[in-house]
Amino acid sequence: MILDYKDIDDLNRYKIMSGTVIPRPIAWIVTEDEGVLNAAPFSYFIPISSNPALLIVAIGKKDDGSPKDSLANILKTKRATICFANKENVEYVQKCATPLGKEVSEIEKFEIEVKNVMEGFPPMIASSQSALFCEYYDTYKIPGDTTPVVLELKYQFIEDDRINERNHINLENIGRCGVTFKALVDL
Repeated sequence: MILDYKDIDDLNRYKIMSGTVIPRPIAWIVTEDEGVLNAAPFSYFIPISSNPALLIVAIGKKDDGSPKDSLANILKTKRATICFANKENVEYVQKCATPLGKEVSEIEKFEIEVKNVMEGFPPMIASSQSALFCEYYDTYKIPGDTTPVVLELKYQFIEDDRINERNHINLENIGRCGVTFKALVDL
C-alpha cells in the first residue's frame, strides 16, 4: 500500500506517522512563567545533532489557536527541562495531558515531586532517571498548527548508577508505540 500524504488530513497524518516512528520517547517538558511550573508531556521530539547538542520538539497549538504554554514559556524564558518518563511515573504523564489554564501548575495540581538541580533552569521531575537542561536555539515556520522548536542541550542529569565508565546509559524510560506506552527492554 502506498499512502499519498496530500490526500490524508492532519489528524490521520499524525496517527500514521506517530504509529510508524516507534518507539518515541515520552517526556515532560518543564517550563516556568511567573512562578507557575508547567509540565507538559511530549512524544514528538528527537535529537538532531551532537555538536552542537540539539534536539527538536514539535509543539502544537491549543484548541483556541493560541500557543501552548510550553511554547509561550520557552519563547519568553529561553529555558526548558526535559524529564524522561519511566514505569514509576507514567500515571503522572497521563494526568499532565489534561488541558489546564496557564495559571494552573500540573506540578501542584497532581502533586508531582520536583527537585532543583541546575540553577537558572526549571526544576526536574524528581522520579525521572534523566533530565536534559536546555536553552532555546531556534524555531521554524511551517504551515499548519505546529511549531518546531530547536533546543540546545546544556546540561544533563543522570542517576549515578545509570551510566558506566564508557558512557553507556541504562535507563528504564518508556516510549510511545501508537496510542500505547511501552517499556524499553534489553534483547
